[in-house]
Amino acid sequence: MNEPQKPLPTYAWEPTTDALAAKYGLPRESIVRFDVNTSAAAPDLSGVLAGSFDPPLCEYPPSDYAALVAAAAEAYGVATDELLPTAGADEALDLIARATLREGSVAVVPTPTYAMYRIVSEQRGARVVAVPRSGERWGFALDIRAIARAARTASLVWLCEPNNPTGSFEPPERISDLLEILTSDAADDGREPPTVTVDEAYAEFADRTVLPLRTGYPKLVTVRTLSKAHALAGLRVGFAIARPETLAPIVAYRAPASVGTISAAMAAASLSRPELAAANVARVTVQRTRLFLDLSELGWHPYPSSANFILVKFGSAAAAGLAAETLLGKGLVPRTFPSGHPLADCLRLTVRSAEENARLIEAAKEIPA
Repeated sequence: MNEPQKPLPTYAWEPTTDALAAKYGLPRESIVRFDVNTSAAAPDLSGVLAGSFDPPLCEYPPSDYAALVAAAAEAYGVATDELLPTAGADEALDLIARATLREGSVAVVPTPTYAMYRIVSEQRGARVVAVPRSGERWGFALDIRAIARAARTASLVWLCEPNNPTGSFEPPERISDLLEILTSDAADDGREPPTVTVDEAYAEFADRTVLPLRTGYPKLVTVRTLSKAHALAGLRVGFAIARPETLAPIVAYRAPASVGTISAAMAAASLSRPELAAANVARVTVQRTRLFLDLSELGWHPYPSSANFILVKFGSAAAAGLAAETLLGKGLVPRTFPSGHPLADCLRLTVRSAEENARLIEAAKEIPA
């Protein structure tokens, strides 16, 4: 008898703004999303839509995405043949998993981190080896030695820098140390080192990148997105960046024309105007510091963050749940973590505008830490 097929793991999206407004009996315009790590406002790229597109919208986008790739190469300081445009960073993660993992492969995931690494790995039939990060006392740092030990049998190592949802950041020097250990261990064992993917969705907020490390570790893949610093989450544009020989098998799994013409044009325009992202990063950095201090003054326990969100710890999972429900009742949506999650006693709060953050602080005054 055939065994019943195990359901594929899937990502649980947050409730929509309309659904939350209806649930809590609030006007839709009063809902503020502190849970999705997007920006308070998009940049003004209306001029891009004022003219016609080449090719026109009745045709598929160009297969080489030449304008978008050229703009990204300039922005990231890489060669054009090291770039793969994708429908958001999530498509890049899926393509990397498809190219590197098979049934029974091993993927290493330092935890807690972004849930999609486990999901796309398990969807390929891979076994995920979770390596706990160091505790909050040590700033949720990576356990480099433990990762290296787990990676001896791995095809793929997932890293997120800065890390979501902790906001912690590993200096590129420590990532370099890990890559050196992986290289040395593989040589000792007579095997190929694993592919290492570093998701840099929030890299602009930390102002550092591992991109230069691909020179010494050919199997390094870096993932970037325009959803965060560029404030263009609705476009769904990201990139996988790697040496051409490492990128080639990933490219083979991409569906044709996965990035639409309008998204590609607006993304290229944003990348060609780096001052827009820089201004958003500067605004978020100022507001992040202010929000951290304001929460601390209320007796809450925020962790330092190198991203566009702040993780806040409560005395228990029940206290975090009560705080979340109180905020939701006022139209302020935090990111919560399920029972059993290592951060179940925490909430993650996106840094938003000064006015929206002020609403959060006023509401927080009614909530015990």
